[in-house]
Amino acid sequence: MNKILLYICVLGISAITLSSCEDMFGDFLDKQPSNELTEEQVFNDWSTTMQFHFDTYNFLRHGAGRIQGSWLDAATDLAGTSFSDGGVRTTFNIGNYYGNAGYSELVGTWEHYYRGIRKCNMLLTRIDSVPKASDLSDEKYATDKLNYKSEARFLRAFFYWELFLRYGPVPLVTEVLDPNGDLLSGYSTRPSIKEYVVDFVLKELEECEAGLMPYEDGVKAANAGRISQPMARALQSRITLYMASDRFRSESGISWVDAALSAKSFMDDYGADYGLFQDSNGKNAYRNAILRTTYEGQNNEVIFFRNDLKIGWGAIINDTPVGEGGRGGLSPSQNLVDMYDMADGSSPFAEYDETGAPVYAGSLSPAVNASSPYDDSKPWSNRDPRLSATVLYHGESWGDGVINVIKGQRDNPVGNTNASPTGYYVRKYIPENILAANKTGTSYRNWIFIRYAEILLNYAEAVNEANGPSVEVYDVLDALRHRAGISGNVGDRTDLTSSQENMRRFIRKERAVELAFEEHRFWDVRRWNVANEALSRPIYGVEVASDGSVSRKVAQERVFENRMYLYPIPEAEIWKTDIENNPGW
Repeated sequence: MNKILLYICVLGISAITLSSCEDMFGDFLDKQPSNELTEEQVFNDWSTTMQFHFDTYNFLRHGAGRIQGSWLDAATDLAGTSFSDGGVRTTFNIGNYYGNAGYSELVGTWEHYYRGIRKCNMLLTRIDSVPKASDLSDEKYATDKLNYKSEARFLRAFFYWELFLRYGPVPLVTEVLDPNGDLLSGYSTRPSIKEYVVDFVLKELEECEAGLMPYEDGVKAANAGRISQPMARALQSRITLYMASDRFRSESGISWVDAALSAKSFMDDYGADYGLFQDSNGKNAYRNAILRTTYEGQNNEVIFFRNDLKIGWGAIINDTPVGEGGRGGLSPSQNLVDMYDMADGSSPFAEYDETGAPVYAGSLSPAVNASSPYDDSKPWSNRDPRLSATVLYHGESWGDGVINVIKGQRDNPVGNTNASPTGYYVRKYIPENILAANKTGTSYRNWIFIRYAEILLNYAEAVNEANGPSVEVYDVLDALRHRAGISGNVGDRTDLTSSQENMRRFIRKERAVELAFEEHRFWDVRRWNVANEALSRPIYGVEVASDGSVSRKVAQERVFENRMYLYPIPEAEIWKTDIENNPGW
């Protein structure tokens, strides 16, 4: 890494830029100029130390358009991007992991998180010697100091986890390195998965939880976005699930029973505080679970999130249909559309593979389930309501009109290179009320890292892997599906309850549709060891003829090789430290 400067507020690091570091949390920080200070100046005053710590939250990244205008899920079978120079289109999707367009994700991630880690290490090293502010009681000083130290440990663990997902075990640094040198010189040894994840990351989360704010303090609007105790437990659930999965289980020593117990502990201890957002309309319930906040909308589903300012038209223009004046952007695939069940809970297709997707067997269309009401000439009719809450398809009302992807029409105009290549546009994570009054509306769009729906899916997967299909599994899956407006019960489907394998594939499908465009699919297919199957298949789309008839097409061919399970370590780090690169790079 290059020399790291010490700032109170570091701005412009995400797709949505904060105007100042205090805006992440409402009004509990005083306004301060964004000046460069020396280390001694920062840690000789409680106020500047506090601001230095809160700036570390800026290293939590927003996922919308983060990779040169494209989303990470556009590098999976769930979507593509309409931009010819979109970051994933010219890197991940064609196997070019050294392409400049993907720099922010493939290379920039390394320095980004190590910078955040250095801030955490500095806070942890220096905070005990920072003088107490004159207006703080001894009790408040001790409580705040414990909270900040615990938050720094959580953030450091999260940053290390994000690095692990991309690069595997990397050097664990807990000291403050000299910013004037090559920061990782002397750190060429890579720990084992157990040493890195189990003995460090999970241990940090377990130990920091008690020192974090309890739920009742963390949920206050004045603390919006700050780390509290439930977030540590929720992240433990995710990481434990991953460590029990096929790719990591033998090295981590963590079992599916461990993963089930981890998810269950969150449900038992925090389930009274969190739940699935409910509405009489299932589509609205699912949509608002993403767009509403705890503080404006009474959404108790979101657990861990990046708290940002309200956004306007400029923040969603890249992913809005071209007929609305947008630039296309994230383009959901027919592959994703095919994963949604029918509204009555039945499966539209006859067979699903180990990735959770229908089996195409060399055809553009999966074999239809003979007992299903699905009609391939009306592919969006009578489907799971989460489909229309996630994807904009032909004939769907949105903004000031109706989506029309007939060639030459509103959302597929001749000569517009940003028109969706799949025939679909994204709806999820795009606040429609911004379009009001000639696109002058504003809305929150906080990036969600963990919500309660994931905890339920973690539990269902772990219990099924440990014990096979059971009422426990059916109940949590039904909670998710019924919230969305699906009428049928999982336990009534003998095609699922008859075998652990069928239920496994169904749960994987449910994760794909429930968590679409929340940066899960990219990592899920890797931890299941099925990335080759999921990420090398074609991306399918649709064309709608002038008479309204629908036909399928291949929108993009994809490339995936085994070495792409991990990113290559940035070349500059290899040259400076002689650290071992990942297999195949």
